[in-house]
Order: sequence, then structure tokens, then C-alpha cells
Amino acid sequence: MLHFQHTIYFWAFVLLPGLGCLFLAILQWKKRVTRKIGDPALVKQLTRNYNPRNFAVKFGLTLAAVALIILGLGNLQKKVGVNVNRKGLDVMILLDVSNSMLAGDLQPSRLARAKQVVSRLLDEMPDNRIGLIIFAGHAYLQMPMSTDHAAAKMYLDAAGPGSVPTQGTVIGEAMQMALQTFDNKEKKYKSAILITDGEDHDESALKVADQLHDQGVVVNTVGLGSPTGAFITDPVTGEQKKDAEGNVIISKLNQPLLQDIARKTGGIYQLYDNTDAVVSNLEKALTDMGTQSYEDDNYAQYESYFFWFLWAALLLLLAEQYISEKKPLPA
Repeated sequence: MLHFQHTIYFWAFVLLPGLGCLFLAILQWKKRVTRKIGDPALVKQLTRNYNPRNFAVKFGLTLAAVALIILGLGNLQKKVGVNVNRKGLDVMILLDVSNSMLAGDLQPSRLARAKQVVSRLLDEMPDNRIGLIIFAGHAYLQMPMSTDHAAAKMYLDAAGPGSVPTQGTVIGEAMQMALQTFDNKEKKYKSAILITDGEDHDESALKVADQLHDQGVVVNTVGLGSPTGAFITDPVTGEQKKDAEGNVIISKLNQPLLQDIARKTGGIYQLYDNTDAVVSNLEKALTDMGTQSYEDDNYAQYESYFFWFLWAALLLLLAEQYISEKKPLPA
């Protein structure tokens, strides 16, 4: 089936009416100049070799060429390859990248261990569609649902406190974004994996957990850190972070919140101990959910036809150059 790949370029079609108005403005300007000369006979004599019809034709060709260039940028294409059939789940990773994830109760940091878990899980379950949401003071969708695990790892490697402009731990907002990302028509085969220390108690998180459960989304949670807490070391200065009053900040794991979220949605909660155990338990929990069949179009091949539009535009522009606004004078 033919379709345009980059329809975002079609906003440029708004230029065409503007060019049409420019053409009319030029015609009005020519009429004003003619009237200023005054003598109609003199004007006719001076412009006897001017062909106004060719001027309109040249403008029409230019306008058509611009329209064809815009269509060329849209890249008309047709699928010529066959999609790959897969069986898997839709899994959205919710990764906490707040400053508290830099606490040193896990070495080298909570965040480093969290990334290790996600990376291993991607390797173990290659047929699942994966999405990535990072959050701190706000939640951000880094990658929508896709089977492109290489891209997921690229986004995962880049994730950190510097990836978000504000700090905090808005678990509820991240879960709400996951809810909006999932296909709400399907009530099964969907899971979110929340990896955080849950340090800031988010009152909306449990309400959103109920909404996720109603949509058939199972939330599995992984807690990183310790209930007794740990200092947060600034990776740049190497010093311990302090609050506005100069007190050293101690980040504590909020296990009850993560346990409640998992319980409300039928998922499992794990306290991070070692990567192998966490990944194994997550893999089993996801496998027990069953799988759905879907077509993966990441490997589909497309034949593009943009060059036909560009060639046609080039021919029109060449034709416009060879059309003269002058007509031969009578002998």
C-alpha cells in the first residue's frame, strides 16, 4: 500500500496560497505602473513585445514545481518486504534517574545496577516489544514500544540525572505516561517494570496502579537501596550532597510503596540483591503472562518514489526557464 513516510513536511503547502497572493500583488503593481505612465497608446507601444500569458504560465510552472518538491520530501513509498511474525509482550520500563539513584549503598550506584538489570532483561527476552520512560521531577518517554532493542540500549546508556531538568521522584506521573502509551484495546499481554528507590512517597502512584490494573497492565517493581538509607555522592565533585540547610542527604528505600503497587496490579516486588536473581524472577513473571502474536515491521523493506516528484519538479523548472515573456515583434 502506498503511503507518505514524512507527512510532517506537508505543512509547507501553506506556502502555495502565499505565492498565489504574491502573483496577484505583482499583477496589481504592474497595473499601477501602467496607469502612472498615463498615455495608453504609449504604454501599448512600449509593451508591444511583452506576453502576459507567458508570465502567468511561468508562475504556474514554478508553483507546480514547489508542490512536487514538497511531495518528494514526503517520500511516497510502498512496502515490498514481508513483516516478521513474533510472539511476545509489550513491556514498558520505568526507570528512576533522580539524584537519589546515585546513592552508594549499591556499588557503583543504584542507577548502574538498575541499568544492568534492564540490559540483561533485553538480552533474555528479544521478542518482547520494549519501551522506556525515565523520570525524576517529571516523566519523559524516551522510546515508544518497539522491538529495536539496540535502540533501547542506546537510550538506556544515556539515561541519568542529567537527562531530566528537574529532580524528584514522580512515580505516579511515570505510571500515568505508561498507561497512555499502552494499547487500551488489549487487556492482556502488557507489563510495566518500575525500577526505583521510591524515596519520595507519591500519593498518586497507588491510584494510577488501580487504573493500570483495570487496563490489564501488570506492574512488576524492583527496589534499589536499603531502608536504612545511604549518602548520595555527587559524581562531579565526589562530595556528599546536602540539602538547603547544609545537612547531608540520606536516601532511603521506600519498600511499602513498591510492594503495594505490585500487589494492586498482580505483579511481583523484588528487593535488588543481585542482577541474576532479579532478571530471572522478572523473566519468569513475564513468561507466565503468556504471549501475543504480532507483526514486527522493523525488518520490512520499502520502495521509495520520491525521485519521480523531484525529477518532475526539475523538468518544470527547466521548462519555466525556456519560456520567454517576450513575443517576437511583427515585421
